[in-house]
Amino acid sequence: MAAGGRSAAATGAWICFEDEAGQGLRPPRARTWGRRGHTPVIHVRGRGSGRVNIAALVCYKPGERSRLIYRLHIYHGRKGEPKTFGWMDYRDLILSAHAQLAAPIVLIWDNLNLHLVPGMKTFAAEHADWLTIVQFPAYAPDLNPTEGIWSLLKRGAPANLAAADLPQLVRVIKRALKKIQYRPHLIDGCLPPTGLTMRTGVDITN
Repeated sequence: MAAGGRSAAATGAWICFEDEAGQGLRPPRARTWGRRGHTPVIHVRGRGSGRVNIAALVCYKPGERSRLIYRLHIYHGRKGEPKTFGWMDYRDLILSAHAQLAAPIVLIWDNLNLHLVPGMKTFAAEHADWLTIVQFPAYAPDLNPTEGIWSLLKRGAPANLAAADLPQLVRVIKRALKKIQYRPHLIDGCLPPTGLTMRTGVDITN
């Protein structure tokens, strides 16, 4: 991880952490208000096809507003439809981040098989002038600040939501993510629990 920080400091790069999450029509449970002794009950569908998958980057650079950049993959449950992201979707997310940040990127992500396919390795090699990829150690979600974004999301509007259909769920998730995007202090708050810190000249260190 320190090597990624030194690389970012030397090139003026953003450090971007990537992770994925998803939600179906059955909502995550969260606390809510109710009369004492009466547990609130929210009726949801016992089943339902469709799922919203999210791939997100949280991006940090000293002196800059922290960013959240994400993409959605909507799975409708149709035969032959891809259930989740392909490696080219991750490529497009990285390209979009580079265009928005207008600077080199040090990308830190886990060892998901799609992160390691030959096409992704070729893409990284072809853009080595602005893209550096660092792998997390195995089984290290506690080091990834993007996990904090998922926590915020699951405690927000989608929590206890009895979505009528997939389009409604998509709208709610987009609205919740946009609220986080406009509150960079929330993105900043996802970094300290990892034990990583942002320091000018070093960027990210543990």
